[in-house]
Amino acid sequence: MQKKILLIPLIAFLLISLIFFYLLIIERNPNNIPSAILNKNVPIFLAETLIRKEKFNSSAEFGAELVLVNFFATWCKPCADEHSNITRFKEEKNIKIVGINYKDKPEKTIKWLKKLGNPYSVIAIDKKGSISIDWGVYGLPETFVVSSQGVIMFRHVGPVTDEIYKKISLIIDSEKKNDF
Repeated sequence: MQKKILLIPLIAFLLISLIFFYLLIIERNPNNIPSAILNKNVPIFLAETLIRKEKFNSSAEFGAELVLVNFFATWCKPCADEHSNITRFKEEKNIKIVGINYKDKPEKTIKWLKKLGNPYSVIAIDKKGSISIDWGVYGLPETFVVSSQGVIMFRHVGPVTDEIYKKISLIIDSEKKNDF
């Protein structure tokens, strides 16, 4: 009877060890975070804009042309690191870029954009983070490509590096060809 009782913890230990080693050997990329919003329409939201102090209506901003959406903040170091590549999209790809300023101070953001340059066509203010929640944003920065039909077709978590710039550029070029 005592041997059977000692056998139960041994089997449990072996089972846990097998699961642990399996998780160690499978290939996983922590940057590939699943998203429930991909291939879905852009969430409908209203917000105040940063510079023009107008109302931002997502229904009016998306669905007519290809759009790059970038969630950023001045306190986010990777956001500053990727800023030159976001600017490249405007200069080289001639694409509309919508910025969503996450939980930031408007005056600090305006100063930051004057220093680094403003690649955004319009910037919506996400004071409380509710827009980010609707988009499924995990952390900043995050960048999305929205089709001319208003469907989210690509998502990148983290800063847009040169490698990611090339990847997104291919998506943009391909989608532009399909629109004509």
